[in-house]
Amino acid sequence: MKQLQTLFLPLILLGLFSSFKPNQSCEYASSNVSYVKSEIEKAVAMTDLQLTRFHTYKAINAIEKSKDELDNCGCEYAIDNITLSSEHLKMATKTSTLASTAIFLNKALKETSDTLTSLKEHNTHKSSYGNDVLALNTVNLTNENEHGSYTPPTEELLKQKVDSSLISYRASLDKMISTVNCREARAYADRIFEHCEQQLLKSNLSEGKKYYNLKTKEITAEAIEKLGECGK
Repeated sequence: MKQLQTLFLPLILLGLFSSFKPNQSCEYASSNVSYVKSEIEKAVAMTDLQLTRFHTYKAINAIEKSKDELDNCGCEYAIDNITLSSEHLKMATKTSTLASTAIFLNKALKETSDTLTSLKEHNTHKSSYGNDVLALNTVNLTNENEHGSYTPPTEELLKQKVDSSLISYRASLDKMISTVNCREARAYADRIFEHCEQQLLKSNLSEGKKYYNLKTKEITAEAIEKLGECGK
């Protein structure tokens, strides 16, 4: 009997450690993302472009080093948000003025804050209609009645919320066109446009993601038309 207890004890401990691993990974990821956030805040506060880039690169490197913990945590909301943050940080390193850099840094800062929130609320996320929620990570698509039960949003409601969320995206693009160097703005818009095109080619794309990418592509196309051939 004692031998059996000795044999099973490591298995029990392994099971316990395995059960705690995802939460622990989320905690590690949260700690790393907090560091990313602090570096972005430092970058935003700098008045020298080279120092801004120094802290921006530190944030980018920290995100790269956090990928394993984020994957182990398994929070797709957080992964989506930090991926967007990384993209905007990389764009920030390619700008030539503090004003244009600040636009991308502030986007990255917001997305990094959203990542921390997602990690904190990871265990409360609902999987129903998850693909569309993940596609619209800045949009609240969950419908809860007074009893707290969940019902998926209707197609009409989904489109309304997508349209509402894209109002700020359109405003952000307009601000970028008026404040960022034309070549840099065109490169950013082209990148978003191409990303939407690639997403729309996927055969397994949900209706929510299709609509989101289609409308984003349309808005971005309008911005590209305004920018003209400056980046070509």
